[in-house]
Amino acid sequence: MKVSRDVTFDEKSSWDWTDQDKEQVQIPSQNSTLIAMIADEDTITGFLLVGMVNVDLRRKTNYLIVDSKTMVKKIEDTFKEFTAREDIAIVLISQYVASMIRFLVDSYNNLVPTILEIPSKDHPYDPTHDFFLSRVKYLFSAESVASGWR
Repeated sequence: MKVSRDVTFDEKSSWDWTDQDKEQVQIPSQNSTLIAMIADEDTITGFLLVGMVNVDLRRKTNYLIVDSKTMVKKIEDTFKEFTAREDIAIVLISQYVASMIRFLVDSYNNLVPTILEIPSKDHPYDPTHDFFLSRVKYLFSAESVASGWR
């Protein structure tokens, strides 16, 4: 699948880009530069300390701290907002939070922003519940090859 690319490549780049690699890059916008997070306070604090915070002119942030008082509706609305924003390239979401809105995460199928499930301090990562990892495993399975789906 080829998508028109809006990316420019620097000839002096340390990456060894072939012409085919350049044609297959599928980043629809040069404005997608932020990483958003939906996670517990400890995880968000770690990312805040490394400077991954953005507060725009309307006082909107690129993170949501989820605790025991956070309503599922708030998580759903924030997920929808982050995936609709053009300035966000990646949404990091704690796996246990993703399980609360699994129907939204599983139904999301856009390339940008990319959704990545991450572990948290109190809830270890469980690869059996990672939707995207299961997709990758399916792509390399005998069932996928037999069905001709690639």
